[in-house]
Amino acid sequence: MSAALRIAREEWRLWARSRVVLLAGLIVAVLVVVTSTLSTLSIAGEAQARAAQQASAEATFLAQPDRHPHRMVHYGHYAFRTPPPLAAFDPGVDAVTGQSIFLEGHRQNTAMFADTRAGADLGGFAALTPASIYQLLLPLLLIIIGHGVLLRERESGTLAVLLAQGQSAMALAGGKALALAGVAAMFMLPVAALATYGVANGEPALTAALMVAGYGLYLAVWASLILAVSLWLPQRSVALGVLVFVWLLVALVVPRIGINAGSAAIDAPGKIESDLVMLAQQRKLGDGHNAADPAFVALQRQVLEQYGVDNVEQLPMNWRGMVAGYSEKKLTDLMNDHAEKRMAQEAAQSRIVTLFGLASPTLAVGAASRTLAGTDLATHHRFLRESEALRFDFVQGLNELHANRLTYADDAARSSDPEAEARTRVNAAAWRLLDDFRFAPDPASARAARAALPLAMLLGWLVVLGGVIAAGARRLRP
Repeated sequence: MSAALRIAREEWRLWARSRVVLLAGLIVAVLVVVTSTLSTLSIAGEAQARAAQQASAEATFLAQPDRHPHRMVHYGHYAFRTPPPLAAFDPGVDAVTGQSIFLEGHRQNTAMFADTRAGADLGGFAALTPASIYQLLLPLLLIIIGHGVLLRERESGTLAVLLAQGQSAMALAGGKALALAGVAAMFMLPVAALATYGVANGEPALTAALMVAGYGLYLAVWASLILAVSLWLPQRSVALGVLVFVWLLVALVVPRIGINAGSAAIDAPGKIESDLVMLAQQRKLGDGHNAADPAFVALQRQVLEQYGVDNVEQLPMNWRGMVAGYSEKKLTDLMNDHAEKRMAQEAAQSRIVTLFGLASPTLAVGAASRTLAGTDLATHHRFLRESEALRFDFVQGLNELHANRLTYADDAARSSDPEAEARTRVNAAAWRLLDDFRFAPDPASARAARAALPLAMLLGWLVVLGGVIAAGARRLRP
């Protein structure tokens, strides 16, 4: 048996006899198991419920009776975002961004029913997830267990004896590192179990494996930091104080600084301000419900010339439906422009926060975790884009029915003529123009590419701390 392995074995025996270590480990183990179980059951239930709600919304839309097409434009439809399997470990931004959107003509609504808002009365406990336990509590447990991993030998005098007997300082440091690595590996078992659950429920093996690797790197960073401090500082009490201070700094303070820095660097306007600006621009586009709006004079002249007629009554299609489709296209372009600018600002803020992973491994592992789980901001933005594409397609399909199935005379007279009103009702079979909507996370390769930077940051932390450990081991003297 190698010297490093013998040293690690003795360290494990010591920890096994320590009541403090066992109690701390038991508390964290219970938290991990309970939160993992509850989160898995919750996500499985939500996935089933949202899939059923999506199917129900589509069935309800298709079951509507004969109606005027524009009635269906305002009747609207719903799009639901089904949580991916790894959301059981890290729900990411899903808890604050909402899970469904009501789709209707002339509007881009925001996502609704965010879990954090719905559970506001629970306070901070509403955000307790397996990911938050691994990112915040497990490093603290490692500190409690390992802060004196080498200093205990120094204070008891056994360090000088071991070195005087020819024990290699690098082997000693390697044994202590192996001991901490064994504890970290034990803590990784729940992550591996949840990753296996994700693969069994359709998650690509690549993203599940990278999730396990990311948290393995994160715990290795903390184990390396603990060993480095134990090598360089003279007393256990000092080492414990320094490590707790570092934990507070990188796990709590730096992430808040990063968020504030992102908000300060990219000054995104609030929703009310954005809505007022867009409303002012929208008024210039004209009212799509009023075919006589002056904003459509140029369009009317162009269409009359195209078909060689003198007035809209002579057109081969319904002028009102043409205006509705034209207006919706212009309005959608305007709304998409504002939405893309807002999402670009949010993405820029998120990138700044991720870059603070250079100063905080907690931020780095959080960014990688959300991305690999399919619960990051980029995934939410894609949900908004895909649901908007669904909205625009079915609204414009209804506008085409309005223009091609209804006569202008009947459409103009339907408010005063019951017979004309009856003729403007389109057969309900036409509602089948609605496409099915099933949202899924990005492919594994795309998520892996986005997670490469934060994972590289964690690897960089590990390399730097490895150098610090090597330097500290070389300065050990009998």
